[in-house]
Amino acid sequence: PNGDFAVPDPPSDGISSLSFSPNNQYLACGSWDKSVRCYEVAIQEGASGGFGSQQTAQINAQLRAQISHEEPVLCTSFTDDGTSVLSGGCDGQAKLWRLGQPQGQTIGKHDAPVRAIFAVQMAMQSVVLTGSWDKTLRIWDARQPRQAAQVQLPERCYALDVRDTLMVVATADRKIAIYDLAQLATGNTTPFRTDESTLRHQTRCVATFPNREGFAVGSIEGRVAIHHIKDVNRNFAFKCHRESQDARGSQPATCNIFSVNSIAFHNLGTFATAGSDGVYNFWDKDSKQRLMAFKPAGNTISTATFNPAGNLYAYGLSYDWSRGSDNYNPSTPNQIMLHHVKKEEIQQRNKKAGSGRK
Repeated sequence: PNGDFAVPDPPSDGISSLSFSPNNQYLACGSWDKSVRCYEVAIQEGASGGFGSQQTAQINAQLRAQISHEEPVLCTSFTDDGTSVLSGGCDGQAKLWRLGQPQGQTIGKHDAPVRAIFAVQMAMQSVVLTGSWDKTLRIWDARQPRQAAQVQLPERCYALDVRDTLMVVATADRKIAIYDLAQLATGNTTPFRTDESTLRHQTRCVATFPNREGFAVGSIEGRVAIHHIKDVNRNFAFKCHRESQDARGSQPATCNIFSVNSIAFHNLGTFATAGSDGVYNFWDKDSKQRLMAFKPAGNTISTATFNPAGNLYAYGLSYDWSRGSDNYNPSTPNQIMLHHVKKEEIQQRNKKAGSGRK
């Protein structure tokens, strides 16, 4: 649907993570088939006009290499220089895969699955940061490799995002811990603030604003909460990824509620949500309106992300088990899709008079 490009040679099991390299050239994919795959991605938009000015684009992608974990992979990201892929999974291992090498190097080990992994700058050094279901956040020096620090979390890490010195960790029991990496670098492991999610049910995803002034949280209840770190009076939540059916005869009205599996911010400050309804939407938090609603795909969207250039939106079509084993169809393929992002789809708009949240 939506005219999106299907990446060839997708994983054989659920897609858990998608990450672009800083130079936009590579896309890493983590999967429940225990693999980490690296695709080379190219988009040709035309010679003039800049980002998103072309209505059509030629997209190509090719699988270049892959490595394996001992158990399913839950998270991926790239190092700052784009030469290596970081990955973590159910084997508790954090791996660094230097592209061009046949295997990854284990740089750390947790006591439970690794749910998030990022390369960050701390104290003028590049380190690897991991969040785990063992209720810890750990910082690794990948050069040695060795553990440089450990932070006790309030609960199991369900989602994590980091941007410059801002790190937000969403855990079980709807806890949200906000950290300043500059303080962590001095040995202060106390969160800047610990909040409870304003959403009533389990957190699925978290994403920091590009300007680092706040973050967005998505949950299994088809809702997104917008949090501002300083100006909390601007906080709000809205419903999304829901399917309503009007009453018909003796049949009452119904509302199917779907999980928000991904929130990804565009560099323009707008963002995308993707859910278990197989739909992705583009939103503007400042004008509190939906920018684009796309057609549903034939499978749940398990994860999604923008490339740094902002002209590609990658999403994984694979079953997220939100409707239990009875709704699992093994004949439905897992797919990685690439959407060409046009400027008019994602740029901010002035709020219409009388309009509210949608």
